[in-house]
Amino acid sequence: MTKSMQYETVALDDDGDALVILDQTKLPGEVVSLRLTRQEDIRRAIRLLQVRGAPAIGAAAACGLYLAAKSIDADDYDAFYERLKAAKDALAATRPTAVNLFRALDRMENVASAHREQALPRIKTLLRDEAIRILEEDAAVCRAIGEHGLGLLRDGDGILTHCNAGYLATTRYGTALAPIHLGLERGYRFKLFVDETRPLLQGARLTAFELCAAGAEPTLICDNMAACVMKSGRVQAVLVGCDRLAANGDACNKIGTLGVAILAKHYGIPFYVCVPTSTFDPRAATGDDIPIEQRAPEEITEMWYEKRMAPRGVRVYNPAFDVTDHELITGIVTEHGVLRPPYGESIRRVMRDGGA
Repeated sequence: MTKSMQYETVALDDDGDALVILDQTKLPGEVVSLRLTRQEDIRRAIRLLQVRGAPAIGAAAACGLYLAAKSIDADDYDAFYERLKAAKDALAATRPTAVNLFRALDRMENVASAHREQALPRIKTLLRDEAIRILEEDAAVCRAIGEHGLGLLRDGDGILTHCNAGYLATTRYGTALAPIHLGLERGYRFKLFVDETRPLLQGARLTAFELCAAGAEPTLICDNMAACVMKSGRVQAVLVGCDRLAANGDACNKIGTLGVAILAKHYGIPFYVCVPTSTFDPRAATGDDIPIEQRAPEEITEMWYEKRMAPRGVRVYNPAFDVTDHELITGIVTEHGVLRPPYGESIRRVMRDGGA
């Protein structure tokens, strides 16, 4: 593993007995790996963002469902499948927005359904193989996104990011940070600006940590400083990830991404969404069809403070994501190449010829 990726985010242990994750709620102060075997602990890890990022959530859920299957003691397929489906539904209920979660769980269920005539030990082995395949595919896809994204950048460019879409959000490389990691490995000298990304501070806690660990020298900024930095001419490109991409190219990402896209449009800065085709959702015609997760008020009123900082009883609006309109997006970087407008057409083409 290179210096750019010295920590493993999601894995099955060597014996396939546990899901191993890097606890992202402890970063950057502590680097703690968790070995999870119980379903309630796996669901809690996804719900509480101990593992986060659409691809990483999908991979963790796939491993979790395999572990659920492994623990099922049943005499026949119907009894086994009923309990497997219940475990799947419980994992699916942990987070509503990232489509990778549901796609990975569907893949696992489809393996069980397609091999219903096999002996149960064989089905469990096939589920383990599928979970590992999902992990390996994500790493390969992210590497390809990095290659295509790097082709859009020049040595010395100023790049602004929002949230964390690096290897901490995937199994390797990341999506929006994949071009940066590959560039760093090849000697590029990017000037990196990292949005703090309130209210959960994934930029400050995770992206800054990840880039510093890779040997970069990122500059951390508060979210409301992005306009000033762009106006000064220090940003040549914006790279962001995506938790769900609608059929028309509307991109759902961490709250605050829409504002960054509007600023980039105003200042004539290319705004790129880096996303695997597994995150495409053709059932969502536009961003209006994407469910937006609402999170606890405490994340804003008291989570990062020694004492509560807001008046008790004040109403809090805390969506986890917003949707960037496709008109604001310069290009969508996928493992198959860079999609350009009109996105409805280019998305249909990539899904038909080489997509999800």
